[in-house]
Amino acid sequence: FLILISNVNADINEKIVQNLNNTKNLDFKFEQNINGKIENGHCTIKYPKKIFCEYAISSKILVSNGKSLVIKTRTGYYRYPIEKTPLNLILDKSYLISKIYNIKERIVNDNFINYTILEKDNKINIFFDTQTFELIGWQNTDIYQNFNITFISSVSKNRVLPKNLFKIPAPN
Repeated sequence: FLILISNVNADINEKIVQNLNNTKNLDFKFEQNINGKIENGHCTIKYPKKIFCEYAISSKILVSNGKSLVIKTRTGYYRYPIEKTPLNLILDKSYLISKIYNIKERIVNDNFINYTILEKDNKINIFFDTQTFELIGWQNTDIYQNFNITFISSVSKNRVLPKNLFKIPAPN
Protein backbone atom coordinates (compact mmCIF):
# COMPACT_ATOMS: atom_id res chain seq x y z
CA PHE A 1 0.00 0.00 0.00
CA LEU A 2 2.79 2.46 0.88
CA ILE A 3 4.58 1.65 -2.38
CA LEU A 4 1.40 2.48 -4.30
CA ILE A 5 1.10 5.88 -2.58
CA SER A 6 4.78 6.63 -3.23
CA ASN A 7 4.34 5.78 -6.91
CA VAL A 8 1.26 8.02 -7.20
CA ASN A 9 3.14 10.91 -5.55
CA ALA A 10 6.18 10.38 -7.77
CA ASP A 11 3.87 10.36 -10.80
CA ILE A 12 2.29 13.69 -9.74
CA ASN A 13 5.72 15.26 -9.25
CA GLU A 14 6.95 13.91 -12.58
CA LYS A 15 3.91 15.29 -14.46
CA ILE A 16 4.36 18.74 -12.90
CA VAL A 17 8.09 18.72 -13.67
CA GLN A 18 7.45 17.59 -17.25
CA ASN A 19 4.88 20.36 -17.65
CA LEU A 20 7.32 22.97 -16.29
CA ASN A 21 10.12 21.67 -18.50
CA ASN A 22 7.87 22.07 -21.55
CA THR A 23 6.95 25.66 -20.62
CA LYS A 24 9.03 28.55 -21.94
CA ASN A 25 6.49 31.23 -21.09
CA LEU A 26 2.99 31.69 -19.66
CA ASP A 27 0.38 34.29 -20.46
CA PHE A 28 -2.54 34.58 -18.02
CA LYS A 29 -5.15 36.59 -16.19
CA PHE A 30 -4.58 37.02 -12.47
CA GLU A 31 -6.40 37.96 -9.32
CA GLN A 32 -4.21 39.11 -6.47
CA ASN A 33 -5.24 39.54 -2.86
CA ILE A 34 -2.77 41.56 -0.80
CA ASN A 35 -3.92 41.84 2.80
CA GLY A 36 -7.56 41.82 1.65
CA LYS A 37 -7.13 44.34 -1.22
CA ILE A 38 -8.06 42.57 -4.46
CA GLU A 39 -6.59 43.60 -7.80
CA ASN A 40 -6.57 41.84 -11.15
CA GLY A 41 -5.04 42.09 -14.55
CA HIS A 42 -2.93 40.27 -17.09
CA CYS A 43 0.62 38.87 -16.83
CA THR A 44 3.24 37.21 -18.96
CA ILE A 45 6.05 35.14 -17.46
CA LYS A 46 9.12 34.13 -19.41
CA TYR A 47 11.44 31.74 -17.64
CA PRO A 48 13.76 32.43 -15.99
CA LYS A 49 12.77 35.37 -13.80
CA LYS A 50 11.00 37.64 -16.28
CA ILE A 51 7.49 38.94 -15.75
CA PHE A 52 5.29 41.70 -17.11
CA CYS A 53 1.94 42.47 -15.43
CA GLU A 54 -0.63 45.13 -16.20
CA TYR A 55 -3.18 45.78 -13.47
CA ALA A 56 -6.72 46.41 -14.76
CA ILE A 57 -7.89 49.40 -12.75
CA SER A 58 -4.91 51.03 -11.07
CA SER A 59 -2.71 51.68 -14.16
CA LYS A 60 0.02 49.84 -12.32
CA ILE A 61 2.62 47.70 -14.07
CA LEU A 62 5.09 45.24 -12.63
CA VAL A 63 8.12 44.28 -14.71
CA SER A 64 11.16 42.10 -14.15
CA ASN A 65 13.92 41.78 -16.73
CA GLY A 66 15.49 38.92 -14.74
CA LYS A 67 17.70 41.22 -12.65
CA SER A 68 15.52 44.10 -11.45
CA LEU A 69 11.86 44.27 -10.47
CA VAL A 70 9.99 47.53 -11.06
CA ILE A 71 6.53 48.49 -9.86
CA LYS A 72 5.34 51.63 -11.61
CA THR A 73 2.13 53.45 -10.74
CA ARG A 74 0.73 56.87 -11.66
CA THR A 75 2.39 58.36 -8.61
CA GLY A 76 5.32 56.08 -7.80
CA TYR A 77 8.25 54.13 -9.14
CA TYR A 78 9.83 51.34 -7.09
CA ARG A 79 12.86 49.34 -8.19
CA TYR A 80 14.29 46.30 -6.39
CA PRO A 81 16.93 43.68 -7.11
CA ILE A 82 14.82 40.62 -8.00
CA GLU A 83 16.85 38.41 -5.66
CA LYS A 84 15.45 40.44 -2.73
CA THR A 85 11.87 39.45 -3.66
CA PRO A 86 9.92 36.16 -3.51
CA LEU A 87 9.44 36.39 -7.30
CA ASN A 88 13.12 35.50 -7.60
CA LEU A 89 12.13 31.96 -6.58
CA ILE A 90 8.63 31.81 -8.08
CA LEU A 91 9.92 32.81 -11.54
CA ASP A 92 12.84 30.37 -11.54
CA LYS A 93 11.51 27.11 -12.96
CA SER A 94 14.83 25.26 -12.42
CA TYR A 95 14.63 26.16 -8.74
CA LEU A 96 10.95 25.09 -8.58
CA ILE A 97 11.75 21.77 -10.24
CA SER A 98 14.56 21.06 -7.78
CA LYS A 99 12.21 21.80 -4.88
CA ILE A 100 9.37 19.67 -6.28
CA TYR A 101 11.70 16.68 -6.30
CA ASN A 102 12.66 17.29 -2.67
CA ILE A 103 9.45 18.47 -0.98
CA LYS A 104 6.39 16.45 -0.06
CA GLU A 105 3.34 17.70 -1.95
CA ARG A 106 -0.04 18.18 -0.32
CA ILE A 107 -3.35 17.60 -2.12
CA VAL A 108 -5.90 20.29 -1.15
CA ASN A 109 -9.62 19.46 -1.60
CA ASP A 110 -8.76 17.11 -4.51
CA ASN A 111 -8.33 20.26 -6.66
CA PHE A 112 -4.87 21.63 -5.91
CA ILE A 113 -1.39 20.25 -5.45
CA ASN A 114 0.54 22.42 -3.00
CA TYR A 115 4.27 22.64 -2.35
CA THR A 116 5.51 24.76 0.55
CA ILE A 117 8.95 26.19 -0.05
CA LEU A 118 10.98 27.60 2.83
CA GLU A 119 14.02 29.52 1.65
CA LYS A 120 15.88 32.01 3.86
CA ASP A 121 13.17 34.42 5.04
CA ASN A 122 10.67 33.34 2.40
CA LYS A 123 7.74 30.96 2.79
CA ILE A 124 6.10 30.37 -0.56
CA ASN A 125 3.18 28.10 -1.35
CA ILE A 126 3.01 27.09 -5.01
CA PHE A 127 -0.22 25.56 -6.36
CA PHE A 128 -0.84 23.32 -9.37
CA ASP A 129 -4.08 21.89 -10.77
CA THR A 130 -4.63 18.18 -9.99
CA GLN A 131 -6.03 17.49 -13.47
CA THR A 132 -3.76 19.49 -15.78
CA PHE A 133 -0.66 19.84 -13.54
CA GLU A 134 -0.53 23.51 -14.60
CA LEU A 135 0.58 26.30 -12.28
CA ILE A 136 -2.53 27.98 -10.85
CA GLY A 137 -1.10 30.35 -8.27
CA TRP A 138 1.04 31.09 -5.26
CA GLN A 139 1.03 32.61 -1.78
CA ASN A 140 3.87 34.51 -0.22
CA THR A 141 4.77 37.43 1.98
CA ASP A 142 6.13 40.35 -0.04
CA ILE A 143 9.06 42.59 0.80
CA TYR A 144 6.74 44.83 2.87
CA GLN A 145 5.52 41.83 4.90
CA ASN A 146 2.13 41.88 3.14
CA PHE A 147 0.43 38.51 2.68
CA ASN A 148 -0.05 38.02 -1.06
CA ILE A 149 -2.27 35.41 -2.74
CA THR A 150 -2.16 35.23 -6.54
CA PHE A 151 -4.58 33.07 -8.57
CA ILE A 152 -4.02 32.62 -12.28
CA SER A 153 -6.50 31.62 -15.00
CA SER A 154 -6.95 31.60 -18.79
CA VAL A 155 -3.39 30.38 -19.21
CA SER A 156 -1.74 30.07 -22.60
CA LYS A 157 1.76 28.69 -23.01
CA ASN A 158 4.76 29.15 -25.27
CA ARG A 159 3.46 32.12 -27.24
CA VAL A 160 5.63 34.33 -29.41
CA LEU A 161 6.29 37.34 -27.18
CA PRO A 162 7.01 40.96 -28.09
CA LYS A 163 10.75 41.61 -28.08
CA ASN A 164 10.83 44.44 -25.51
CA LEU A 165 8.06 43.18 -23.22
CA PHE A 166 10.37 42.79 -20.22
CA LYS A 167 12.20 46.09 -20.66
CA ILE A 168 12.36 48.07 -17.41
CA PRO A 169 10.27 51.25 -17.79
CA ALA A 170 11.75 54.66 -17.04
CA PRO A 171 10.63 56.51 -13.90
CA ASN A 172 7.75 59.01 -14.24
